[in-house]
Amino acid sequence: MDKKSIEALYDRFETTGVTGPGNARVKTIVRRLMIDLMWAIEELDIQPEEFWTGLNYLSDAGRNGELGLVVPGVGLEHFLDLRTDEAEAKAGLTGGTPRTIEGPLYVAGAPVCQGEARLDDGTQPGELVVMSGVVRDEKGNPIPGATVEVWHANHLGNYSYFDQSQSAFNLRRTIITDANGRYKFRSIMPVGYSVPPGGSTDILLQQLGRHGHRPAHIHFFAHAEGKRKLTTQINIESDPHLWDDFAFGTREGLVPPVKTNSDPAAMAALGTDKPFYEIEFNFDMQPLKAEAPVTDFARPRAAA
Repeated sequence: MDKKSIEALYDRFETTGVTGPGNARVKTIVRRLMIDLMWAIEELDIQPEEFWTGLNYLSDAGRNGELGLVVPGVGLEHFLDLRTDEAEAKAGLTGGTPRTIEGPLYVAGAPVCQGEARLDDGTQPGELVVMSGVVRDEKGNPIPGATVEVWHANHLGNYSYFDQSQSAFNLRRTIITDANGRYKFRSIMPVGYSVPPGGSTDILLQQLGRHGHRPAHIHFFAHAEGKRKLTTQINIESDPHLWDDFAFGTREGLVPPVKTNSDPAAMAALGTDKPFYEIEFNFDMQPLKAEAPVTDFARPRAAA
């Protein structure tokens, strides 16, 4: 079939079994996706066995909760970020901290702390890291009372809630900035991790000749009244996969320097006898603007 024949075929599908007007937006999207899929089947000569293998793969990925890994792994989540970047530029919004992927491992409801927090529960090994900074508006002014949500993996690359061996909300907190717009937290340095071996994402990546490794990183949501929600993360500069992230999460401006603090007084203040790491990172927010797409949108997320 040629493309016009496929479009005519779908015209017939749309006029069969009609019970009402339906949702115009959904109808438009489904029509485009179905015609493009049918054309791909025709153009690539996709065989029935290949089609059903692909469908069963998606079913398995949904059943084992890996669609949230597959989407960033094939670049779709990064693509959505790039589209939002373009839309903001067209709306006249420039600057601000770069956004990057949320990933599938956020959990709503983390304990709220004022100004600063300790993320780890003290039961797991790891090198001590202290991270701090200021949440600022588009003019560089600090924003008191802004919200910084933070979450990251442990020393094994696992996240609490999804890893039941960890305590509730381990390595997860919600921090309200102080009167000077500052946030600060103490934690253990995360490590990079890989997709589950033999899982749906791993199977697909192997077929594509790609690895499933992520560099060490720390996730953030930043919110403030009258500002656009920021979804971002910082990556740890020493990680070997820093610029080879299977999920395409590393972006310029999101790799802050990691410094080592060996000052005895600073170590004593933290109750440690070993040097620790320090990271300074500021969040620069953008103002709400009606012409720009929303950044605080609904998507399936875990809650505890």
